[in-house]
Amino acid sequence: MLGTAAVGMMYASTYPSQKDNTASLPEALHIDATAAGYLQASVFGLILPLLAMIYGAATGSRAVAGEEESGQLDLVLAHPLTRTRLVLQRFAALATGAGAISLLVWLALLATRDSAELTSVTPAELLAQCVNLALLGIAFGALALGLGAAFGRRTVVLAGTAAIGVLAYTAHTFAAQIGADRLAYLSPFHHYIGGQPLRNGFQWADIGILAATASALVALGTWRFARRDINT
Repeated sequence: MLGTAAVGMMYASTYPSQKDNTASLPEALHIDATAAGYLQASVFGLILPLLAMIYGAATGSRAVAGEEESGQLDLVLAHPLTRTRLVLQRFAALATGAGAISLLVWLALLATRDSAELTSVTPAELLAQCVNLALLGIAFGALALGLGAAFGRRTVVLAGTAAIGVLAYTAHTFAAQIGADRLAYLSPFHHYIGGQPLRNGFQWADIGILAATASALVALGTWRFARRDINT
């Protein structure tokens, strides 16, 4: 958690020395020399969402599939605990972790905001983007958790989450360039950063879509988990 916050702070603090070099960065990132443009491109556009995805995939894959493969899940379910409750508890723990990471990122950016010349981005706008960061991690965590609950194999979970993550990022980044703008709306990355919370604050529709996506993935995984045999 602290490592993610430290990475965000480190990259954000380079804005004063990098703001004149934004022209050399890829056009697909839609970067400008403003503080919001720099943060959206380098910090919240590349580094932190990747770390959020890794957190979600790793935590979600361990939640059910990891314990099932290790043989520990049978022992857990031997207690008076339903499968549905197990999945929901694991998802709640995953979501709490994602929220804590994003809170630390927000506090770290607030700490460096003045010295890094980021004052044009308000604390509320930073918080809006950090909330979306948490929801992105939760969405991919829900995907991994749902796949693990449905199939019980970490290799399936990690491969599936990675493949969907790459496709989602590609759709968000390159949809406009190939004339398929609507394709971007299918990507969680679009709802994570496409509304530019660093400029426009909370984007409630995007927040709702990310939350609904995570809920649906967990619900589908739980439904399948309750109806299949546990691997032993």
